[in-house]
Amino acid sequence: MSLISLRNIEKHFKTAGGVSYVLRNVSLDIEQGEFVSIMGPSGAGKSMLLAIIGMLDAAWTGEYRFRDQPVHRLDHKSRIALNKQNIGYVFQQYHLIDDLTVAENLDIPLSYRDRKKAERQSMVADMLDRFAIVGKKDLFPSQLSGGQQQLVGVARALIHGPSLLLADEPTGNLHSQQGRDIMALFQRLNAAGTTIIQVTHSEENASYGNRVIHLRDGYVERAPG
Repeated sequence: MSLISLRNIEKHFKTAGGVSYVLRNVSLDIEQGEFVSIMGPSGAGKSMLLAIIGMLDAAWTGEYRFRDQPVHRLDHKSRIALNKQNIGYVFQQYHLIDDLTVAENLDIPLSYRDRKKAERQSMVADMLDRFAIVGKKDLFPSQLSGGQQQLVGVARALIHGPSLLLADEPTGNLHSQQGRDIMALFQRLNAAGTTIIQVTHSEENASYGNRVIHLRDGYVERAPG
């Protein structure tokens, strides 16, 4: 059983000229433990596909099974519950909350999960230590470098122990060494069992994973032969 199974996924928008498709007839399987990169030119549908996999977008057609659960048949509340239980999301723009400290930003995902305060504090402390950012815990995002903000973003995505990590251009705003550090971290997480799907324009970033899916004009490009 695949972790993710997509069949004939389509996404479109209505325009003055008719219908504009973002994704067309996308079918693919992703196994537990894979590190997959989604690549393609701008406008190919990469981020939209990631949003659908992450259950952040529900306005599409087709069939999507996650751990054999039919996501396409779930109501909004059930999709959100499945997302919170299984998925962490890393964004290019970090999406940290400006008026919360690093520790408070890490606590946010736990506050949605009915964890007791003492347990949450322990989990935040463990994550701060794991990412070597204990000294940053009382700082605000504006006081951090881009690389440090992205580290906090990754830590926040992982703090509840998701089985699937989604990353949308996670190194797009970082300089080269910061980007390599993040990708090496992803590689270690994947080796420890976390399934990772990243959207990237970078061939170097894609080389850290084990499979590349190419999108063009909303279609999955098939290898010749």
